[in-house]
Amino acid sequence: MDYNLLSKAAIFRGFNPDEVAAVLSSVPFRVRKYKAGSVIAHSGETVNSFLMVLEGVAKGEMTDFSGRVIKIEDIPASAALAAAFLFGARNVFPVNVVAASDLRLFIIDKPDFLRFLKSHEKILVNFLDIISNRSQFLSDKIKFLNFKTIKGKLAQYILQLAGPSRQEITLGITQTTLAEYFGVARPSIARVMGELEDEGIIVTRGKNLKILDRLKLTALTLE
Repeated sequence: MDYNLLSKAAIFRGFNPDEVAAVLSSVPFRVRKYKAGSVIAHSGETVNSFLMVLEGVAKGEMTDFSGRVIKIEDIPASAALAAAFLFGARNVFPVNVVAASDLRLFIIDKPDFLRFLKSHEKILVNFLDIISNRSQFLSDKIKFLNFKTIKGKLAQYILQLAGPSRQEITLGITQTTLAEYFGVARPSIARVMGELEDEGIIVTRGKNLKILDRLKLTALTLE
């Protein structure tokens, strides 16, 4: 087991590799390999283990009524799978989970993981942080559903990053990730960014962005 790799995961935040090895000596765990394209879990299946991508990338996807497969998100190495669904009344996978590349999955069965949380307060806090951060991310994403236009979504995102007074910000994600976040096509983000620059509302340099007209930008969130 590569404990250096595990020490980079959110669940083991604050632990060095030797400390990870020590705490894991008290809990049964296993590592399972998946080939690219393999189904890890189907929507509706019970989440009965703590699952974390050790190496590679998984993806969440769903199939609409026409049979079209829609990617929901990528789940990179060190990220947990459906952690918020391990407990609760409806603890099932909300979407299909598929291996986007060859990957290794770190697994602790639910009863063992519960004992693990009870035995190690720092692990418990890290797990609660994972769930809370995920809930906050989804809460922010829901806010954007209220905006009908891409300009409105983008304006809200920029203003949210800038806060009440900052004029210059750094976009922490790519346009592709931003498009997935908004549920739109990537070219649409590039087009709207260009329109905002042409209208003298913002100016961008790579991932750096400067707000030139906050009033106009704010007005877009009301459309």
